[in-house]
This record gives sequence, structure tokens and C-alpha cells, in this order.
Amino acid sequence: MPASSLHFDAVIAGGGFAGIYCAQALEAELGNSARERVALIASENFMLFQPMLAEVAGSGLSPRHVVNPIRQLCRKVTVLRGEITDIDLDAHHLTVRAGDFVGEVKVTFRHLVAGLGGIVDLSRVPGMAEHAFLMKNIGDALKLRDALIGRFEEANLEEDPEDVRRLLTFVIVGGGFSGVETAGQMLDFTREMAGFYPRLPADALRIVLIHGRERLMPELSASLAIYCEENLRHRGLEILLNARVTGMTAGRIHLEDGRAIESRTVVSTVGNAPHPLLAALAKKCGLACDKGRLLTDATLRVKGRTDLWAAGDCAAVPMPPNLRPGAGAPSAQEFSPSTAQFATRQGALLGKNLARALHGADDFLPFHFRGLGELASLGHHAAAAEILGLKFSGFFAWWLWRSVYLMKLPGLERKLRVLLDWTLDLFFPADITSFQAQPTQVLKQMRVEKGDVLCHAGEPAFSFYIVKTGLIELRNPAGAVERTMTPGRHFGKGTVLRNLPWPYTATAMEPSEVMAISGRTLKAISNARMALRPADPAAT
Repeated sequence: MPASSLHFDAVIAGGGFAGIYCAQALEAELGNSARERVALIASENFMLFQPMLAEVAGSGLSPRHVVNPIRQLCRKVTVLRGEITDIDLDAHHLTVRAGDFVGEVKVTFRHLVAGLGGIVDLSRVPGMAEHAFLMKNIGDALKLRDALIGRFEEANLEEDPEDVRRLLTFVIVGGGFSGVETAGQMLDFTREMAGFYPRLPADALRIVLIHGRERLMPELSASLAIYCEENLRHRGLEILLNARVTGMTAGRIHLEDGRAIESRTVVSTVGNAPHPLLAALAKKCGLACDKGRLLTDATLRVKGRTDLWAAGDCAAVPMPPNLRPGAGAPSAQEFSPSTAQFATRQGALLGKNLARALHGADDFLPFHFRGLGELASLGHHAAAAEILGLKFSGFFAWWLWRSVYLMKLPGLERKLRVLLDWTLDLFFPADITSFQAQPTQVLKQMRVEKGDVLCHAGEPAFSFYIVKTGLIELRNPAGAVERTMTPGRHFGKGTVLRNLPWPYTATAMEPSEVMAISGRTLKAISNARMALRPADPAAT
């Protein structure tokens, strides 16, 4: 059961572009009263500036410089960091899990803004979810950067030329904006890094981009897409068009036409899927969707509801017929694209309309935006840009890309830091220091002496314990002995899996050896249906 309850007039679910700009618009409309009336709930306490994520993976920017603390961006609303685990629209409340020590909190609302975006689902391709690197958040970019450096370090110690080539073969799946920009940054980073590894053969590095359509970035005009392809091929990128991945393992990626590429590093920029919370909400409440996105009217209110609004990647916002790309053609864009320039404007308009709803008005403003164009960075001082119908490519487009996104980056401090990073990048080599921390051991063996306490009743349960030697006594809060755990027995499984506090205090009655398995690992095993059979069911 939720530990506490909070109430707000409006709750914004999601801390992306749409959620942040919605909150800022509500601040402007409601003033100081927004703190008591509006809450923004996000799984992280920062907003990621997504267009610059690829440069983090390519060691061109520091990860700290492409994120902004939400509390600095939205000073007049209440910011809550936590994971939304359940939404009950009819009861007007949602459940937030804040952490291990607070538990679940119920948040009630009059109006809910859905800005959760989407998730990555790679389950359609066997092996991809297990082995592929992603490019969705800052952690993904840092993990990929460290993996690129790590492959070079491994190859530097390898004597077999074929294994060296496998280690230095990098594959990117998906030729949209994210895939192309990631490929461009990987080209620059790996080629610059290769100069620090003289033992490696010059022709061992291979970077492959796999795309399932006939040209890259279909959102761009054909001429610019062709320029991007030619530029990347000239710099050494191998591009496979009309190619589909059917499966992958830790060392090989399989294509539909029977080809296979041996690689230890595959990056996936495909697999976008609806957020499961919103998918469940739509099913439960009978909400209309388009490809998993909540269908809204022109005012950003979800069709069929007066208390639910949506913006950003999770919203299907209709484009006015006269503003649709390719207007008059059968393939005209019916809904707004899922891009940052649309999400920011949708969020800002939604905030204004929601403020009117909170004041009791019903004269809402319609969303009316054509789009300013598209920008794609290719790395190596090159880019492609299509702005208000004008097309640019090469160095000027690269300068334009940097200028536009530098202006859009929130906060003067972040602008200056990014500008400094870019300036230093012109004169100094890329940083190839790997900061990858050693992973925490999921299986720990400990020795405890007589009288040592493993856990206290009422504390959060983080581990599942197996007694190897000795004697562990489990006492309830009243002090009565419930179980005596001898070698071979274990305790804590049910407590950890159900996210409950310890119902007892575990004390060593003699010198003992105990194995501890982290709760996260136990849950992963349980979800995979590799159930552990308890030696003593009563001790779970």
C-alpha cells in the first residue's frame, strides 16, 4: 500500500522536452501558485538534451554538459523524482516508487499530462536485446563510449589477426537520424583513437551501418540523403541498404539475405515502442491510439477525456491539413513527427491550455506548427540541413547544426560549457580515458561472528541469503524466534521479490559463512522463470 499521498491540480508525467516546456508554461501562467498546484514526475532529476547524445558517445562532449537539473529549469513547480508504477485515470491517482527507503507514494490529480515518451523494444530480433548497445539515454552513450575504448584495448593484446578484426568491427543498426549521427561520431572517434594503438593494423577497423530502407534518413530530401550517404562512404563507413537484421549473438549479426557479419559490438538505434504504462492505460480506458501513441485533438487533449492531455513522442497530435508535409498527396503526414522541435512547442501550448482549464475556461488554443526543417550531423565538420525549404550541406550545415542546437540548449552555463568543449576539440585529441567502473558483485560471500546482525526487522530488503556454515536465527519484532537457519537453508526470497521490509531480525548465533545475492539479480532470475525451490517454504 502507498506510504503517503500527495495532491495536485495537474500532474505532468515525464521529464523530457514536452514535460519540461509544459511545466515552464504553467509556471508563467500560474505564477507562484504553481508550486502547490502542479507537479512534474520524472524518473531522473535531469533533462537530457537528446540531439547532442551522439557526441557524448564519440567523446566530443562531457555527459554533464548535455543534461540540465529539472529543478533549475522548473523552479516554481513541485518536482518529484520517481518511477510511475501505476496510473488509475478513473480514480485520478497514480503510484510513484521513489526509492528503497520511501516506498510507494500515491499522487492524486485533477488533470494528467502524459509526456512519458516511448521505450526501446528489441524483442523482435532474437539476441538483440541481450547483446546490442542502445542510444536512448546518457548511460547508453557512456556505456558505448567505454565499449569502443575497451575493444581497442582488447585488440591491442590479441595476436590472432582475425580476432583483431572481429574486435574492431562495429555495426550500427538503423539509418535514421540517431543511427547516422552515431555512425558519424563513431567514425571520428575510432579513427582518431586508432592513432594511439600502433600495434593494430591500419586496415583492421571496420564500421558498418545497416538500414532496412533504400536510402538513409527518409525524413530528409532525396538529394541531402544521397549527400549524407556519399560523405559517410567516402570517410570509410560501409553502408548496407535494404538490409534487415534477423538475429544476433555475442559475436555475429545475421541478415535476412543470409549474410553474417562477425562483430563484438553492435549498436541498435531502432526498436521504438509505446510506453507500457500508457499502453495499459489506453487499453483499460478505451483510449484511441495511432501506432501506440495517444490520439489527441488539436488542443493536445486526449480524445474522449477532459482530464488527460498528451504531448511529445507518446502523443499523436494531428497536423492541420494545410501544414502537412506533402499536403494533397495520399502519403501526407497526418500527425506531428516525434522530434524535439515539435515536442517543445506541444509542451508549451499544452501548458497554456491546461492553465486555462484550471481557471475554468474552455477556449483552448489549437496546435499549429509546420516545422522549421531537419538537421543531421555527420561528424568530421560536415552535416546536412534543410531549413524552411532551403538545403545546406558540408561545413556550413555543420556550423548551422552547432549554432542552432547551442541556442536551443537550456541554460547559459551549459551553453558556455558545450562551446568550450567544442573549441578544445579543435585543438586537442579526443579523450580516450575509460571511466567504466567495475560492476558490483551480485554474489557475495561474507563471514559473520556470533552476535552479528545481517538485517533488522522493518529495514528494506536488498539481498537473498544462503547459509553455508554456522547458525542464523530469525526473530520477529517481538523478539520471538521464528526460524533457525542451518547450513543449506536460505531466507529472504519472498521478501525481496515482493519489495517488502524485513519481517524479522537475522542474527548469527555462532561464527557463520553466508552467501548474499542482490535483489536485482534475484528478480531477474525470477522473471526468467528460473525459480529457486526453497529448502524451507516457511522461511521465505
